Amino acid sequence: MSAFTQTERTTLKRLPKRGEFDREPVYAILDEAFICHVGFISDEKPIVIPTSYGRIGDDIYIHGSAASRMLRSLETGIDVCVTVTLLDGLVLARSAFHHSMNYRSVVVFGRASVVEDPQEKVNALHAFTDHVVPHRWEEVRWPSESELRATLVLKVPLDEVSAKVRTGPPIDDEEDYDLEVWAGVVPLKLIAGDPIDDDRLRSGINVPEYARNYSRSRS
Repeated sequence: MSAFTQTERTTLKRLPKRGEFDREPVYAILDEAFICHVGFISDEKPIVIPTSYGRIGDDIYIHGSAASRMLRSLETGIDVCVTVTLLDGLVLARSAFHHSMNYRSVVVFGRASVVEDPQEKVNALHAFTDHVVPHRWEEVRWPSESELRATLVLKVPLDEVSAKVRTGPPIDDEEDYDLEVWAGVVPLKLIAGDPIDDDRLRSGINVPEYARNYSRSRS
């Protein structure tokens, strides 16, 4: 699997050793995270909007109401920056200066285009649904024609992409290792609680296995 080509915008200026351009780790981050932040310029002002997304191959898709200000701005073909971050731990050093976090992040530069093909649009909505809860699309009612008309789907190609990852313990100044201060990592992860039935759920319908044993990790 080939790596993403580094560009001036994706080349890391600070701590370049944390950069990652291979497709597999980039896909893994995108497939585990829930939310992306979409940055763009509208009316000469910077705007960043959090939203959900889905990935199919080398494209990510975002969607929303056809009346959405963000989507209407992006469909004009303006430049966009999409970011995704997973927080894995708090890194507590012996000095305040060297405190950090363990994380995995992806930055995508590009331009969004409107998905016009009906089948690609349905495939994108399928990807959104199963990105959040795998196998859910197979059970639920699919979007009606009116719902599809009311939904705008945009595609951002994964062409100009980089990931940045920090792992491991704190890195202190050598003279600080003798300090009487605890140092280490507090791991963090997103976990699911027990599913709660909808108040209007018909009797006899059991919680599906994918909800009962839900996990964000794709490993």
